[in-house]
Amino acid sequence: MVWNFIQNQLLGMKWLNVLITKIVSAVGLDPEGRIGGTVSFFFIDVIKITILLCVLIFIISYIQSFFPPEKSKKIMGRFGGLGARIIGALLGTVTPFCSCSSIPIFMGFTAAGLPLGVTFSFLISSPMVDLGSLVLLMSIFGWKVAVLYVLAGLIIAVLGGTLIEHLHMENQIAEFIRSTNVKDLPEMEITTKDRFKNAWSQVVSTFRRLIPYILAGVLIGTFIHNWIPENLIVAALGSKNPFGVVIATLCGVPMYADIFGCIPISEALLGKGALLGVVLSFMMAVTTLSFPSLVMLSKVVKSKLLGVFIAICVAGIIAVGYLFNFLQIIIL
Repeated sequence: MVWNFIQNQLLGMKWLNVLITKIVSAVGLDPEGRIGGTVSFFFIDVIKITILLCVLIFIISYIQSFFPPEKSKKIMGRFGGLGARIIGALLGTVTPFCSCSSIPIFMGFTAAGLPLGVTFSFLISSPMVDLGSLVLLMSIFGWKVAVLYVLAGLIIAVLGGTLIEHLHMENQIAEFIRSTNVKDLPEMEITTKDRFKNAWSQVVSTFRRLIPYILAGVLIGTFIHNWIPENLIVAALGSKNPFGVVIATLCGVPMYADIFGCIPISEALLGKGALLGVVLSFMMAVTTLSFPSLVMLSKVVKSKLLGVFIAICVAGIIAVGYLFNFLQIIIL
């Protein structure tokens, strides 16, 4: 009962659905109709995502204050081989929410001399499987899907980093990164008050930056949920189309958003009959391979390494998508 309360009321915010539905009905709209359903979906998702966004940013920013780049570098430097890549992927879960924000940290780690496989494990996992994605996925899909999604993302990150390290592509890093002389800075003592102040500052700045993408995602999700016929979604992304995962992955790559902007679109697609693996592969592609982040990364790594990175991510995302489709049919 306790877990059901957490899942349904705290994460899923069923109380918000009831409240908005009553308000929409009170103003004379039918919550089940197209207009009323559009209004309900929009306000429910905007409010729910805003609440979760602010709470998660505060918590994650507070946790992140214990892992500044200098300390993270020292932690990863204590390990070698596979263990180092696992640590790199795990540290990616407590870093910023989007791929563009992860690239400067990746640059710092690479310039500091950390193995390329470790830094790429970090770069893949950071936008794909941050702690925010775990909580948000739990709020929509339940804990089983959320945990499996995070585990799959970490596996892609570790395997991708391993492959890149064994290809010995250090010469594919931009010269200005390789020639940078990074000096170790002393770790500064931060008081609890400063951590809370910094966490709140991150809430305000991140919310301002992400709210346009959240609103855009909710509008797209609202349109899909209330105005696109279900048979069209099922035909394109349902079980009868074996290429649904590939289509979703390729559609996600050009977009720029993070998990908060993807959730309403994914929720609408799932409600219209898209398979779970299709929806999750779309989310992974958007958060990991957005076009702006690839442009930024192209300034840091050469074309050959960039191509390998994209190929690893696309192959991993497609594999995960088909795995979740299979699990949905057989188990979930």
